[in-house]
Amino acid sequence: MKIIDPHMHMVSRTTDDYLALALGGIHTIAEPAFWPGFDRSGVASFHDYFNQLTVSEPARAARFKVRHYCWIGMNAKEAENLTLSEEVLAILPKYLDRPTALGIGEVGLNKNSRNEIRIFELQVALAAERGELLLIHTPHLEDKLKGTRIIMDILRNEPRIVAQRVLIDHAEEHTIAEIKDNGFWSGLTLYPDSKGSPARAVDALEVFGPERICINSSADWSVSDPLATLKTVNEMRRRGYPEPSIKRVFHDNPREFLSQCPKFSVA
Repeated sequence: MKIIDPHMHMVSRTTDDYLALALGGIHTIAEPAFWPGFDRSGVASFHDYFNQLTVSEPARAARFKVRHYCWIGMNAKEAENLTLSEEVLAILPKYLDRPTALGIGEVGLNKNSRNEIRIFELQVALAAERGELLLIHTPHLEDKLKGTRIIMDILRNEPRIVAQRVLIDHAEEHTIAEIKDNGFWSGLTLYPDSKGSPARAVDALEVFGPERICINSSADWSVSDPLATLKTVNEMRRRGYPEPSIKRVFHDNPREFLSQCPKFSVA
């Protein structure tokens, strides 16, 4: 089976990880812009990072026959700095025009602060103006439901945003239903410390159904697993799911969502 992982932070991974992806059948990935574990000092750092996402990383992935796409945006954790955020927003169009950039992401909220909301609103407006897909980061733990509702309110208040062109990620059992009921795509992140295990993800599929759900590994610089999607495939097989049902979740669903960007294609 060929797998598409729509959310992996491969700049944090090694070439051994790319080899493991290729051997495991994870042939197409999308990498969102994110927080590197520290706050960057200026807009020049973002120029370098966006060049890494759009030039260096696709070339590194291609050595292992993995197709690499990316998302470009100002992440929520650094959006508290309004001056820096506005400088970064000014350069986004240059990188969104690159051939492997699928849209704006991952953007959204972290602590649900006023500054985060302001920068998110500006990026939603930019997505609406340019017709970009959106990949949304929702807060973790106790702020998740509140933040998810704020995010959906902002999206609904922008009449040019089409719900089916938005993937709201890091969804959990208490937010999936509301996300889907509002017409958005829901992302389940396989992350051992704070988001979900393979078994928990399959449980969610059984409760909420596979429609408009994508499952991803995140696979960043923290405790994470670039092969987490494969382990979830195995969990579905263990529970007796037929191969077409598994393919729908790990290939057809992400392909359907990402293919709304004309730049996206799979081998």
